[in-house]
Amino acid sequence: MPAPLITISSTSNIPERADAVIIGGGIVGVSAAYFLARQGLSVALLEKGRIGAEQSSRNWGWCRQQNRDARELPLSTKSLALWEEMTADIGEDLGFRRCGLLYLSDDQDELDGWAKWGKFAATQGVTTHMLNAAEAAERGAATNKPWKGGVFSPSDGIADPSKAAPLIAKGVLKHGGTIHQFCAARGIETSAGRVSGVITEHGVIKTSQVVMAGGAWASSFCRQLGIRFPQAAVRSSIMSIMPGAKNIPDALHTSDITVTRRGDGGYTLATSGRASVDPTPQQLRFASHFLPMFAKRWKILSPGDLQGWLSGHETRRKWALDRPTPMERMRILDPQPSRKTLDETLARARRLLPELGSIPVQTAWAGYIDSTPDGIPVIDEAANLPGFILAAGFSGHGFGIGPGAGRLIAELITGQTPFVEHTQYRLSRLDKGAWGKVSEF
Repeated sequence: MPAPLITISSTSNIPERADAVIIGGGIVGVSAAYFLARQGLSVALLEKGRIGAEQSSRNWGWCRQQNRDARELPLSTKSLALWEEMTADIGEDLGFRRCGLLYLSDDQDELDGWAKWGKFAATQGVTTHMLNAAEAAERGAATNKPWKGGVFSPSDGIADPSKAAPLIAKGVLKHGGTIHQFCAARGIETSAGRVSGVITEHGVIKTSQVVMAGGAWASSFCRQLGIRFPQAAVRSSIMSIMPGAKNIPDALHTSDITVTRRGDGGYTLATSGRASVDPTPQQLRFASHFLPMFAKRWKILSPGDLQGWLSGHETRRKWALDRPTPMERMRILDPQPSRKTLDETLARARRLLPELGSIPVQTAWAGYIDSTPDGIPVIDEAANLPGFILAAGFSGHGFGIGPGAGRLIAELITGQTPFVEHTQYRLSRLDKGAWGKVSEF
């Protein structure tokens, strides 16, 4: 079933022309549209279903710097400031709070890895606190067990996945942009070898700048344009429990369970990294690219079913622009969660946090987390199609770093000096022979 999500209204008609068109109403797409509109550009945001209805409302809600890859850390740090800035400007509560993130562990290798990352983070101006056994036990008192150690990142926090993307979209409207839900983009028009318009199911919008922020749909859309984007998705199953627990940290991670306080006072429960791999035509196409990642995670990945194949988001087929596309046949990716994963997650949570034992389950859902082979997003203009910027493959990190990604996209489009070196997000790094390279952190 769908994850909790508020709704907003759409603009009545699509415009004939816009300075920029954003395809995809997840956190990255709405953030890009927001920063462009805030700079005075005319922006049209297209969403085939509802704003925020796919992975942007189906995640934990974590906004973290802790344990980020070195290439993502600048996006993370910038995003934390932008969450606060957007909240003040839009005048809506996005649920963002710097509550700090607590990690606990009994694995010395894991603790050593966190300590090593903390030394690197200190060179980037990021503060983390390693916890000894006594400090970990104190902060993790709700677990009622001793711990070897942990880490606390005080400036990190959480936002509310049930309302963040829709409320940022309201910010787009506030600054003069337009929002078009249940309006799928079918393709791109070109003139003199560059973008000249977007073909939608309701007509054409003339534009010279397009951002593809379609999440798990991005690679199949790019294929229509002759752009090769290695991307694969796994199905993650999550649940929430009713309000009632009072002494559990707002954001707690252990190897067994991750819990996050929701805006309604309940908690989201998940097992980090646990997911189902649904075979799809696209996964078969890019199998060799993802073998190293899947091999590394094989203990926490399980074979899926045909949901991914039938959903159509990873199709290899070409579609016609004058007929309904796979995006119109599947407006919102809403896969069934794994009952086995949910049962195990709930059992682990109640063992670790006794206070949850008497609190009933609220709801459960699943979502497709799209990834690149190296786990780092692509934010880059297509080499073969000037004016077309790809922003996808956020690998489960998009919610937290979405505002920073949106700001970077806006700077690239408007010709400003980017706040971060963006060559590390180029699509070309995923060419054969380059996609396996990762940073130390």
